[in-house]
Amino acid sequence: MKFTALVVDDEPAARRRLRSLIETDPEVGLVGECGDGLRAAAMIRQFKPSLVFLDVQIPGADGFRVLEEVADGCELPAVVFVTAYPEYAIPAFEAQALDYLLKPFRRSRFFEVLTRAKIHILRDIEYRKIVGAARQNPEGLGSIPPLPEREEPSELLLIKSGSRLLFLKRSELKWVEAERDYVRLHLANSSYLIRDTMNNFEQRLGSSGFVRIHRSTIVNVYEICEIVPLLGGDYSVVLRDKTRLILSRRCRSSLDEFLRRRLARLPNSV
Repeated sequence: MKFTALVVDDEPAARRRLRSLIETDPEVGLVGECGDGLRAAAMIRQFKPSLVFLDVQIPGADGFRVLEEVADGCELPAVVFVTAYPEYAIPAFEAQALDYLLKPFRRSRFFEVLTRAKIHILRDIEYRKIVGAARQNPEGLGSIPPLPEREEPSELLLIKSGSRLLFLKRSELKWVEAERDYVRLHLANSSYLIRDTMNNFEQRLGSSGFVRIHRSTIVNVYEICEIVPLLGGDYSVVLRDKTRLILSRRCRSSLDEFLRRRLARLPNSV
């Protein structure tokens, strides 16, 4: 099939480079390019490209506003954010971007992203065909195969640690602790210290299986194997790797609520 792409960047040199790279792939056709956010939204509605290379800082409306403008009017294409600023990586993936190109990028990195984008687009097209056929024949709904598993952008945690930008899976994060003006993330075989607050990091995690069990501790609930009462109304939370954490009386209600909503039938729940 022929994939269609739109390039949005306010720098002519950046547009030329993206255009030249795209044109080397015979499967991809460039439907247009522009350097203005409002124009970009209009072109997405008009041409309905399957893939958009979208700069973040552009006149008229930034890249995130472009997606907001388009979301109500048509189905969003696969989006690859392109920018020179690593701090936009986290909001880019929170906006459901497929990938993120950090300028300056290598040719190999571009074609890695392009290949991933084409696979993603084909997968979605084929799945829509299956669902469409099943809707015409409701008796066949049970035969719809599950959508192939892939790492959703929202399942990634992008962490800036020193000069590095780390891509971590939420499921790999076991617990989080406060260290003065920093937050330490504990994984199975490593830990990372980042400059953040517990309140801010808790908001980033959202309701994705992480619960505040102490003013200085957040835990991945699915890593808990045992909760033991202590004197004074506190509890000892034992993780699968035998780490012991304190569940304070003040935070107990948060864990209780999570267990009621997500793990309602657990025996011996607190």
